[in-house]
Amino acid sequence: MGFLMSLIQEIIVKSALVKSRIYDVDYVINPYIGCTHGCKYCYARFMKRYTKHKEPWGEFVDIKTNIANLLSGELARKKGKGLILLSSVTDPYQPVEEKYELTRKCLQRLLRYDRTISILTKSALVTRDIDLLSQFSECEVGFTITTYNDKIREVFEPEASPIEQRISTLRKLHDQGIATYVFLGPIIPVLTEQSLSQLLDVFSEGVIDRLSIDKLNIKAGNWPLIRDTLRENFPEKLSQVSDLLFDKQKNNNYFTNIKKTLLRFQSDFNIPCEFCF
Repeated sequence: MGFLMSLIQEIIVKSALVKSRIYDVDYVINPYIGCTHGCKYCYARFMKRYTKHKEPWGEFVDIKTNIANLLSGELARKKGKGLILLSSVTDPYQPVEEKYELTRKCLQRLLRYDRTISILTKSALVTRDIDLLSQFSECEVGFTITTYNDKIREVFEPEASPIEQRISTLRKLHDQGIATYVFLGPIIPVLTEQSLSQLLDVFSEGVIDRLSIDKLNIKAGNWPLIRDTLRENFPEKLSQVSDLLFDKQKNNNYFTNIKKTLLRFQSDFNIPCEFCF
C-alpha cells in the first residue's frame, strides 16, 4: 500500500479533547482519522463508519487541520490534571505527521498548561519531539510491540517502524528522563510467543518503566484480514492460531499461561505489568 498511495484529505472538526472510556485516561486526542501503518489486526477500523470513505481502512487519513487551535480553547476551559492520551484510534506519529505536525502543535498547546500526557505509537518519529516531551512535569511515551521478529512485523504492521527502531527509541527517551512503557499487544497466539522471551530480555534491560499487555481481540471485524494474512504468509500456523482463538477453553488456558510468564517477569525485574484481559 504505502503512505504515498493512500488518500489524504484535510478536514475541519468541532472538538479536540474527547472524554475517554479507557481506564485511567480522562481525555484522548486523535489528530487524524485513519492510519497508514496498515496493521492487519487494527481495532480502530470501526471508525470508518463515522466517515464517508469507501476506501478500505488503512488506505485513507483525514487531517484535522484545526485541532491544535481548538485544543487551546478547550484547555483554557477544562482545568485540572487529568491524563490525556495521544492517541486511541490513530497513530499520532504516522507518516503524515512529518508533514502536518498536528501532534507537535498539540503538544505545544498542552505544554503551556503542563497537562499530564501519555503517548502511544509505533513510530520512531516521536524522537523529533523530545525537546517538548522533556519539559512536561508528567509525560510518558509508549510503543506498541507485538513481536520481536521483524519479518512478522513486516507482515502484520507493514508501514510501522521496525522493532529495533522502536526499542532504540525507547532507550533514547528513557535516557532523556522520559517515562517509557510498552503495550505488548495484541498478543497473537503462537506468533508473539515465538519471540516473547527475547522481548522480555530486552524489557529487563531498563528501557521501560511499565508493561501493559493485551491478547488479540477479534471482535473488531479484523479476523478475515488476519486469517488471510496467516494463510498467505504463515499457512502452517493458521490452524493452530485459529484453534487458540475460537476454542474458549484452549484460549483461556493459553493466555493464562502467558499471564503466568509475565507475572514471573514482573516479580523478577520489578517492572509493573498491567493486564487488559
